[in-house]
Amino acid sequence: MSKTAISRSISLVIVTVCIALALFLSFTTETGKARYGESNENGIRKFGWAMGMDSPKGTVTYFYGQKLAEELDKLSNNRMHIEVYADGTLGSDVALLESCHAGNVTMVVQNTAPQVNFIPALGVFDMPMVYPTIGEYRKLFADEEFMSVISKYYENAGYKLLGFADQTFRVMSSNKIVEKMSDFNGIKIRTMENPNHIAAWKSFGASPTPMAFGELYTGLQQGTVTGQENPYAVIASNKLYEVQDYIIQTNHLPHMLSIIMSPDAYNDLNDAEKALLNQAVKNATAAALAEADTLETEKIKEITASGTKIIPLSDELYQDMRKAVEPVYDSIAKKVGQDLVNAYMKNK
Repeated sequence: MSKTAISRSISLVIVTVCIALALFLSFTTETGKARYGESNENGIRKFGWAMGMDSPKGTVTYFYGQKLAEELDKLSNNRMHIEVYADGTLGSDVALLESCHAGNVTMVVQNTAPQVNFIPALGVFDMPMVYPTIGEYRKLFADEEFMSVISKYYENAGYKLLGFADQTFRVMSSNKIVEKMSDFNGIKIRTMENPNHIAAWKSFGASPTPMAFGELYTGLQQGTVTGQENPYAVIASNKLYEVQDYIIQTNHLPHMLSIIMSPDAYNDLNDAEKALLNQAVKNATAAALAEADTLETEKIKEITASGTKIIPLSDELYQDMRKAVEPVYDSIAKKVGQDLVNAYMKNK
């Protein structure tokens, strides 16, 4: 591409961003807070919110946020508008949490793992090998009592929890077949910077190595790490199967997704507006869960077509891993409280 073409492309991107920002700001103040217009006959005002996420388009995270925006537009007849900013445009996961707490970004869609640093009780979701099927796990979030307890933790930390979805289970990939506990020995597995995740992989016998996700492909390629764990969709979309021979169906943790909101923005809504938002979240959650299941099926096909083998986890190995990780349960219980752990595991 010529320098002139590159310059034109850059200019077009800048103009597009400026137009989008101008449209958004026509409904908001400079800080991202809503500027409310007059109500219609149903009591619905016209305004816009900013929603941020660190995840890119093509992920269930993006689908969840975009679907909420679409559902709210439809239900409110385009009066309650959400402008979705993906790819970390408004900041990293941590920066978005800080901005949401300050009220400068109204909504955030993200995995719960980075939220543990702000809401320690969410470490309960880091307990691995609790629910063997995603269907059993999802029943937990239809439990009004449990959701009420979790929502209170978000509220006390300065956030409004709107809903949970998931990207199905996280699974392990490796260049070594894992069929028994001793096979974990010697595997340098990349993890997120999360003490509970690190402790769990140590309990299995692997060597957990925190690493930025952007460095993961190269790290696997060069042998800095020899394994990693993510949902199938993440493994496929980032072509990690190109540098991994096996997927081990550990299903050790569901990849949780949350939609949170600035409490001030939520409390600014009248009852009619809250009802529309709550219904939009319900619709978006159902759609996101269906999308997660569909995407998993598609990505498994893509992975196997590449030549990477998917190794099912035997019942015996599952139980061995479950037993090995019990000290991590105790550690998490000390941090979040045994009552919350019991509530989380009540269906087990």
